[in-house]
Amino acid sequence: MTNIENTKIHEQERQFNFFRLALLSLIFCFISINNYAQDSIPEKQDLTEEAELKFQNFFFKALSDKSIGNHQKAIENLESCNQLLENNTAVYFEFSKNYLFLNKVNLAKEYITRALQKEPSNIWMLKHLVKVYQKENNLEDAIAAQKKVVAINPKERPFLVRLYLYNRDYDKAILLMELLQNENALTSDLKRIKQRLNTRKVPEQKALKLNDISVLQQKFQKDKSYEILEQILKISHSNSTNLLKYSEEGIALFPAQPFVYLTKARALNNQKMYKKALVTLKNGIDFVIDEQMEVSFYIEMANAYKGLGYVNEENKYKQKAKQLKS
Repeated sequence: MTNIENTKIHEQERQFNFFRLALLSLIFCFISINNYAQDSIPEKQDLTEEAELKFQNFFFKALSDKSIGNHQKAIENLESCNQLLENNTAVYFEFSKNYLFLNKVNLAKEYITRALQKEPSNIWMLKHLVKVYQKENNLEDAIAAQKKVVAINPKERPFLVRLYLYNRDYDKAILLMELLQNENALTSDLKRIKQRLNTRKVPEQKALKLNDISVLQQKFQKDKSYEILEQILKISHSNSTNLLKYSEEGIALFPAQPFVYLTKARALNNQKMYKKALVTLKNGIDFVIDEQMEVSFYIEMANAYKGLGYVNEENKYKQKAKQLKS
């Protein structure tokens, strides 16, 4: 092989490496809003060309593994990235996303906290933090994080409304919905929710943990709290008559709680009233913000369509549930 041919090959390799580096930089731009040069914790900039290429390879593999649901392997590749280049925001962010997929919420929270220490105004990471708090059912902190998201992008306010509703902060939800309505920014589903809340009294909530169904029923007659109702519905899971009775009352009292719609639909499906079950589920899904609850809705929809003999629709909602679970 001549020197000229060697030179051409070397030049092609350099161009290929440059292309890969440029592509990685583009991905980093999507992952992070801020320039890494402005991070509060400076990153190493003294990687050799060989180490830089290794970092790129491991990072690309991590993204690829995550995309096909191989989250443990993605984490292993990210660990290799971290050994080459510590304190990298993009690596921390990817660690958190993969750990959340694996339901390792504490680790997901630890890594997104590290990333946000470097980029506290990164909206994508803040939105991910909201998901982490939702996963551990920490709605107060989820609301606080979503407020930071809203401060950066006011178009994210509708999801803050949903968090208020899920946390039963009805007064705050209504106030925010009225503001959005005045700005012609209230979505059609939130308009329906607002109308229901304005036409039905929402009673005071009191915490209660009981297992005796008769005691719960007696207390519910005196104190129409959601916590008592939820306990009644959970204990009555095999009693379709009770489920139907109390879920209907629950929808009247707590129109923004998706669990009561889901429970009523299950009771209707058990009684082979499939069309009514579908109507109930479609009315209640507007209030769903939790993925696990959304899966339950899709499964119940699939059951209703199965009862009606609509195989295509049944498979469609089974697939939706499966995709959310994965």
